Amino acid sequence: MSRSVLVVDDNAKIVDVLSAYLRAEGFDVQTAQDGPGAVLSVQEHRPDIALLDIMLPGIDGIELTRRFQREYGLPVILVTAKSDEVDRLIGLEVGADDYVSKPFSPREVVARVKAVLRRVEGAVSSMGGVTRLGDLEIDAERREVRVSDRIVELTRTEFDILSTMAAHPGRVYTRLQLLEAASGDAFEGYERTIDAHVKNLRKKLGDDPKEPRYVRTVFGVGYKVDVG
Repeated sequence: MSRSVLVVDDNAKIVDVLSAYLRAEGFDVQTAQDGPGAVLSVQEHRPDIALLDIMLPGIDGIELTRRFQREYGLPVILVTAKSDEVDRLIGLEVGADDYVSKPFSPREVVARVKAVLRRVEGAVSSMGGVTRLGDLEIDAERREVRVSDRIVELTRTEFDILSTMAAHPGRVYTRLQLLEAASGDAFEGYERTIDAHVKNLRKKLGDDPKEPRYVRTVFGVGYKVDVG
């Protein structure tokens, strides 16, 4: 059964190019050119993943990401102008699974769509036990995290980064290794997005970045989970 992708951009040429590449890879493609059109398409077609430009008429990509995550659990890849660092970080914080900067290679976009779907589908089918590190509890089967019995709401990417490190406490992971664990593929040049995810993760866990209890920085290398 073909997987479906919703492509949303107000630039018709970008929509046409991405749609052609995705269809050539066997995807069913729905399209929209504004926020309201995207909402309607999700309601009617329930795609497997959405590819959203940030700057959209009607409802922007950030708000669509928030809505689609909350109401449908829909994986989202945001498309942003290369200079829009703030928008990119906000998009990651509200739950986007990945981002692509303009100008981009359509082949890379297709690869990222496949990587996110592999990760999401793998997470749905995976079974695992509960990892406990001090007052931190990670339930792999339920994809649920608790700190002192307080449920911590994490995005898919944040959960995957945390659970990857928690599976081997004390082991140091490079940004590229964590990117591969979170996205299914390691694309050089994107590994610094891990810093944004770790920042959000620490905030949600109540971790002090200066003296973290859970996610610790290993300067010049990467990160580790080490609850002592």
